[in-house]
Amino acid sequence: MKTLNELQEIRDANKAAIEERNEGAAVTAGQPRLHVLVCGGTGCTSGNSTSIYDKIKAGLAAANVTDVNVIMTGCFGLCSKGPIVVVYPDGSFYTHVKPEDADEIVSSHLIGGTPVERLLHAEKDASGQMKSINDTDFYRSQNRVVLRNCGVIDPENIDEYLAKDGYKAYEKAVGSMTQQQVIDEIKRSGLRGRGGAGFPTGNKWQFTHDAQGDMKYVVCNADEGDPGAFMDRSLLEGDPHAVIEAMMIAGYAVGAEHGVIYVRAEYPIAVHRLEVAIGQAREYGILGDNCLGLGHKFDLELRLGAGAFVCGEETALLNSSEGKRGEPRQRPPFPAVKGLFGKPTLINNVETYGNITQIILNGADWFASIGTEKSKGTKVFALGGKLENVGLVEIPMGTTLRTIVEDIGGGCPNGKKFKAAQTGGPSGGCIPASLIDTPIDYDSLMAIGSMMGSGGLIVMDENNCMVDIAKFFLEFTVDESCGKCTPCRIGNKRLLEMLDKVTKGEATLEDLDKMEELCYYIKENSLCGLGQTAPNPVLSTLRYFRDEYEAHCNGKCPAGVCKALVSYKVDPDKCIGCTICARNCPVNAISGTVKQPHVIDSKKCIKCGVCASKCPKGAISK
Repeated sequence: MKTLNELQEIRDANKAAIEERNEGAAVTAGQPRLHVLVCGGTGCTSGNSTSIYDKIKAGLAAANVTDVNVIMTGCFGLCSKGPIVVVYPDGSFYTHVKPEDADEIVSSHLIGGTPVERLLHAEKDASGQMKSINDTDFYRSQNRVVLRNCGVIDPENIDEYLAKDGYKAYEKAVGSMTQQQVIDEIKRSGLRGRGGAGFPTGNKWQFTHDAQGDMKYVVCNADEGDPGAFMDRSLLEGDPHAVIEAMMIAGYAVGAEHGVIYVRAEYPIAVHRLEVAIGQAREYGILGDNCLGLGHKFDLELRLGAGAFVCGEETALLNSSEGKRGEPRQRPPFPAVKGLFGKPTLINNVETYGNITQIILNGADWFASIGTEKSKGTKVFALGGKLENVGLVEIPMGTTLRTIVEDIGGGCPNGKKFKAAQTGGPSGGCIPASLIDTPIDYDSLMAIGSMMGSGGLIVMDENNCMVDIAKFFLEFTVDESCGKCTPCRIGNKRLLEMLDKVTKGEATLEDLDKMEELCYYIKENSLCGLGQTAPNPVLSTLRYFRDEYEAHCNGKCPAGVCKALVSYKVDPDKCIGCTICARNCPVNAISGTVKQPHVIDSKKCIKCGVCASKCPKGAISK
């Protein structure tokens, strides 16, 4: 067990090395000459970043270089450019790195002092110089509060977390604040839950504190199930101790001695790093019967989820944690009164906890100064879809959608026009291009028929069919419904069948009115948030893209996406009779002789589009 003085000595001993992981930082005597940070997030790991890390380490060892520190970090955020390697203090920002590039980075840059220009991120400043990572368009507009340590520290080294003032917030809370003072600080900050509903975090802590019970629990909801969402996973992978420390503070504030992190088994890297972090915290005496010698008892355990989307709903999560079927409970009573094993339970999601230590250290006023009047702080988004820059971003609340799409995301590729953005995943709605200047905060999104959700943000361009998008999300929620309540189990199934008729051109305008009526019935009568929000993608697309629905009812898909309404034709003036299309057609639907225009049999055609993609003259269109 480490004493408070020993922890401070560890902070001081590692602080210089951490501070040098900035462009232009002065190298302190006795510290490494260079710091090489290799992204170890799931995205870059899938691109073999682990091999890159191993090869750089091996190359330096073979050359007997001992003054270069190589670190595997969490996610840097710019996933579309991965695997990423950054070298400090010169700030060289390498993208799309492959394992075979490692030797050149070692020999040319780490030993020879000359960066490998072909691997540098190709974004230049006014003078023609390559921009460092913090100066790129992707990072310049961000404010990384929750993600402050991701891509900066080694998530499997507790000493590096300590060097970033790790566990000082817990020391401050337990050592100099009462339970109520901690709760009041969270209330004054204006922090709202980042799991989707946006409920005031301080109020939830107060309810749990005030509840009567011989035992209480603190739970972290890390069951991140929205399609395209990876915010919570990345925070757990890049900064697991931040979540642990926040849960300890929450445990002290509400009077809980035991915490549970419910995390998807589909997140093996996050699970591994949490296990390592919990083990290190116990070894240092940070977790246990007398945390840091401050008289507070608190410990943690992991519960692995099997990947059911409904388990992101807090009462379904509690059932699953108890070994029961993952389905929601009737509320009230709310978890703050009767939660895990019937005891008062505080539940927050990963990102919500990610803000806690900074609020305690920097004060509620500091946090409240970021964002808008009713939406304080920052929000982390998993930015995906039709964008140049796809990845993880953190922006102040109130930042406009335009800033996210155009400045941070780099706009839609290939000159395509921005059409819509889906926020909130299957629970959210589509924001049309006409509302691109909408500020991203809880109330503004609700006002236009969308919602913040947990933080998925998917961008669509002119080639996307909005009816098909609504169908995609509804298919997901139908599959993920637990089936406990009839409005969700049956209502969403019927809604999907009606939507399927639309995509096949078999629906009428009257069917659209029936769909809308059914949407409101499902929203008003479903038991939990999954069913209550499932119709949102349909309602928002009906609201802003009704003309596309009407076009489908008339047998046309304007975007050319819905297969039943698409047909492929050969332009005889462009066709040179090369037979490439016929040879690649999987169902032999194309006929014609060499050097003569070919013909597509519409009855045989399965509308796969292979012919159009293979035609060298662009003679086939839909």
